[in-house]
Amino acid sequence: MSKIAIRAENLSKEYTIPVEAVRYDTLSDQLAGSMKSLLRRNNRRERREKTFQALRDVSFEIREGEMVGIIGHNGAGKSTLLKLLSQITHPTHGRAEINGRVGSLLEVGTGFHPELTGRENIFLNGAIIGMSKMEIKRHFDAIVAFSEIEQFIDVPVKRYSSGMYVRLAFAVSAYLKPEILMIDEVLSVGDLQFQRKCMAYAEELRKSNATILFVSHNMFAVKAMCNRVIYLSEGSVHFDGSPAEAIECYEGPNRTSALPWAQNAIGADPSDWDVYIEKVETFDVTGAERNLFNYGERVRIRLDYSVRRTVSNPNFLVSFIRSDELACCNYNTAMDGFSVPSLEADGSIELLTPPLNLVSESYKICVLVRDAKFEHLYCAQIGKTFHIRHDLLNTHFGVFHEQGEWFLPNTVDNHISFNFTGGSLS
Repeated sequence: MSKIAIRAENLSKEYTIPVEAVRYDTLSDQLAGSMKSLLRRNNRRERREKTFQALRDVSFEIREGEMVGIIGHNGAGKSTLLKLLSQITHPTHGRAEINGRVGSLLEVGTGFHPELTGRENIFLNGAIIGMSKMEIKRHFDAIVAFSEIEQFIDVPVKRYSSGMYVRLAFAVSAYLKPEILMIDEVLSVGDLQFQRKCMAYAEELRKSNATILFVSHNMFAVKAMCNRVIYLSEGSVHFDGSPAEAIECYEGPNRTSALPWAQNAIGADPSDWDVYIEKVETFDVTGAERNLFNYGERVRIRLDYSVRRTVSNPNFLVSFIRSDELACCNYNTAMDGFSVPSLEADGSIELLTPPLNLVSESYKICVLVRDAKFEHLYCAQIGKTFHIRHDLLNTHFGVFHEQGEWFLPNTVDNHISFNFTGGSLS
């Protein structure tokens, strides 16, 4: 049996967050709250602190040669875990045992000295992970060639773009032959061709028995590359096993949860809201339930709702939120010309989208119920996740791709058009 490359035992990490509170010393100060200049002269700030637990008792073992995905929603603790395993920061409690030389590709610029050139940083990074100068020299030309930034290798890295940072960082991490490679979502800032190049090289490293940890929101990449996935939620391990099961846990059931910002507007207890979305389901046009759609397909979304108090002139809104929290599009009954009768009892409503020309990514469904004038909010919830698939179009192409018309000037009926359908270019 292969040896253990990484062992985490009850890893926990707490951060101290400063909180500032403004204290007014006199009653007159309070009464003069609207007079900004007076407040600036008379207030004093008290500094308070609170703790945030980024990781809670995380334990697992990873064996040599495994390629393990780390997934979870924003704030789940994925990047914190990699920083602890890379020894960039230290745990508050617990311990991590690392058996092998580690290469890590975390945030852009991690491990680089901004004042040093690319050449100098290659030697610095090699020395940090324990390589001899002779060993670094032997790989130097391959590193520079892989990074594709030869003409900038003697420029201080503080002048590099984020894409150049990533190119050099991955080349250094990979070609210095780590036995354990940790890759964060940082690869998403590279161009499409370079991403594919990096993933192909990571697969080569895995075949040479290197251990790879891969953090990503891209479930296609996770499923294709990893033989095991750890799903983190709120700083804890909620699942550790097969990619398919982990992704199912990550995407969650069809039930929805309240959006935090809505609680300030309509109350902290969703059970007291006038309307509540109990379930969100996604189907294709034939009625088959699915959560993976090809670029250009239409999606049928069914919302099951419960009504606590009668709502007149309701306006249902459905938005698609990309994994990077970008709101991509919105449909609502008021603007789409569909009149909904007053809600007096539990029921369902369905939306059939136009062909979705969104780029290949995962999208959360956000559901709101307002009045027809968008003035009053009745509920605001986040629902299930679905995926759009395309072989070429990703976030480097923006949010969506619509077919344009092309023509050569001063010609007649010489139009050129491109059509993306079903994940292929035709």
